[in-house]
Amino acid sequence: MAENTGTTELTGLTSAEVEQRVSDGRANVTGHGTGRSVLQIIRANVFTRVNAILGVLAVIVLSTGSVINAAFGLLIIANSAIGIIQELRAKKTLDNLKIVGETQPTVIRDGEKLTVHQSEVVVDDLIVLKSGDEIVVDGPVLDGEFSVDESQLTGEADPVHKEDGEELRSGSFVTSGHGIYRAEHVGDDAYAARLARQASEFSLTDSVLMSGINSILKVITWLLIPTGVLTIWTQLVRSGTDVKESILSMAAAIVPMVPEGLVLMTSIAFAAGVIRLGQYKALVNELVAIEGLARVNTVCTDKTGTLTTNEMELDGVHAVDGSDAPDALREALGRLVATQEDRNDTSEAIGTAIPADPLTGTEIPFNSRYKFSGVQTGDAAWILGAPDVLLAPDGEAAATAKELGDAGLRVLAFGKVPGQLTVPGEDATMADAPTLDEPALVTLRQQLRPDARETLDFFAEQDVDLKIISGDNPDSVKAVAAGATDRELVAVDARELDDLSEADFDAEIARANVFGRVSPEQKQQMVESLHRADRTVAMTGDGVNDVLALKKADIGVAMGSGSAATRSVAQLVLLTNRFSAMPKVVAEGRRVIGNIERVANLFLTKTVYSVVLALVVGILGISFPFQPIHVTITGWFTIGIPAFILSLAPNTERPRDGFVRRVLSLALPSGLLIGGIAVGMWIVVYPGGDAPQLERDQAGTAVLLALIIMGLWVLGIVARPLNWWKVLLLCGCVIGYLVIFTVPFLRELVLLEPGDASLMVTGAVVGVCGAAVIEVVHRVLSRVRKAKAEADEQDTEKSPAK
Repeated sequence: MAENTGTTELTGLTSAEVEQRVSDGRANVTGHGTGRSVLQIIRANVFTRVNAILGVLAVIVLSTGSVINAAFGLLIIANSAIGIIQELRAKKTLDNLKIVGETQPTVIRDGEKLTVHQSEVVVDDLIVLKSGDEIVVDGPVLDGEFSVDESQLTGEADPVHKEDGEELRSGSFVTSGHGIYRAEHVGDDAYAARLARQASEFSLTDSVLMSGINSILKVITWLLIPTGVLTIWTQLVRSGTDVKESILSMAAAIVPMVPEGLVLMTSIAFAAGVIRLGQYKALVNELVAIEGLARVNTVCTDKTGTLTTNEMELDGVHAVDGSDAPDALREALGRLVATQEDRNDTSEAIGTAIPADPLTGTEIPFNSRYKFSGVQTGDAAWILGAPDVLLAPDGEAAATAKELGDAGLRVLAFGKVPGQLTVPGEDATMADAPTLDEPALVTLRQQLRPDARETLDFFAEQDVDLKIISGDNPDSVKAVAAGATDRELVAVDARELDDLSEADFDAEIARANVFGRVSPEQKQQMVESLHRADRTVAMTGDGVNDVLALKKADIGVAMGSGSAATRSVAQLVLLTNRFSAMPKVVAEGRRVIGNIERVANLFLTKTVYSVVLALVVGILGISFPFQPIHVTITGWFTIGIPAFILSLAPNTERPRDGFVRRVLSLALPSGLLIGGIAVGMWIVVYPGGDAPQLERDQAGTAVLLALIIMGLWVLGIVARPLNWWKVLLLCGCVIGYLVIFTVPFLRELVLLEPGDASLMVTGAVVGVCGAAVIEVVHRVLSRVRKAKAEADEQDTEKSPAK
């Protein structure tokens, strides 16, 4: 042990010593919160590339004295404000949930064990550890022996043995053993500070969706440069108009090319997803998990704690033939459980039913690798574990255990092993467990969750595969699961998978949906097998034996009451411990991703037609048909307001691969048609650079009407399938433009000139005809895409690899 620090192994720190260390700043308080600080959020939302472009253009337009034409500059304020507000709300939600979900270690103070929040741990605290506990601060072992998983620190999955005097580091967790260690490095001095920053980072890194959007933005940036240069040169040198009008035309041409709301709406949708999930008490450790949830097509779940409640009740203690076991064996079982310090739900149920004095001996902690626990006394070892591991396979006890398990009961074998039992090492398997010669069978009742059927029915309706992976007997698991689903259940004993080739292993994982006696390493291998089959996997778990699989899955989902280790590695923590929250969580992910795709269609359509207009006008050397305020109002009701509403609407469609391809398949033809038709009309009705300003304004207003009609039709396509509120949204947008065009005050404010009736009729006819062409092209392309998708699906079904 280290030199005297004011603690003893029995009493720990006194209350006064704790208070002194807190006042000295020696508590486990880190200098960061969840993700970005408030200042970082404000800076990230204000100082963006889009805001910089719009800001420069707004200043240039204001220099002409036309304040109304600089109205697009308000987008800077709107974009920044909305982004800041949503992210601050999401941050608050994450902060509040994180406090609930964080580890609460047990410390010894004034000779008593206390459960405290991890931020309340101080230097020299004595911390009690058991299997599954997360190590929250760094320090040396004082008493006991541990097996510790340091994979988050070193990348090595094999547990590391720790004894007295050896260092424990925060960010790791206990896989087996129990004891006490002393807090030495806390707060920002500990590994936990760095890991917490990584776990709670509010970002969209590694997002397939954001990668696709960034790819599109790169292409747009390259288009903007030559188009912008050509536009500036044309409007200032070749158009034949004065400097003021040339500057306004230049701004009007460039502003709509910038998809100013695309990234904003994406961030809003993700932030809103965090807030909604927070209402379900689901803590998102990684924001990108929302996207992953939307893509999930296979859910792997345990039985206990998900399909069944964590509470168990002792059913009975049976002899080999199924009759009641002798009282002496029943009492020995109670004494074994009373001796255990590291007690799980099973031990608690037995201890409640059979209260007894503890045995005198050394505890053998439970390990999922060899499936038993026990106590070594002077002349024998009493052990409790899986019957198909501890019993002779052809014996009467094994047959009785199978009958009891088939009835849906949880069955354990209990008995005595004479002499000194050699406890299996870290690399042991179930094959290394001893065999009980005179066993008793312990049965426990498990309660199926009342909402289990509803949950599994949801996944069946959504075509999401379900894999029930448990450490229990496969037949017992199948019997319990049968009460919650109508799916055909195929059960496999995972021990039979060990000697299979990779191809045969993959075939078994695909064929079966109930797996029993699964080791922690096999759970990880099963996830890898599903990945080889191109499945997107969500793994739920609550125990330390689930950690490897949670880390390997696309989305790791931990239960709030589970071990601290599972919560620390999972992307999502269900603080209510209800597996029934998963349908809402998956649906939220699908809503976010599906709506972002819709929104992207609108913004990119505008960018495409703006580039077409600018290029053609620039090449022809004529003035641009619109002023900046015109392109601003164009975006109000065809993109901005409806995009915001659509980004938050319900959407249950599972995302598919090819986001960029699908978005461009609508935005590109729609944008080309709108731009081509609008510029074609402008060429026809353009009165020339030397014509009176009124005539040019009237012609431009007519072209604007045609463009708005076509833009509204694209909005209608994106909003499909239509329902009452979407129809109401479309009607509201149409009414909005009718008001702008017909109310004299508003019309004059936004510089519209609809005075030439024949031109306005021409604009309306061109707009309607353009909308009809867009509809026809959309339907033709949709049929082509559908035919191609069906052909690809047939090829996939014929492929031997599938």
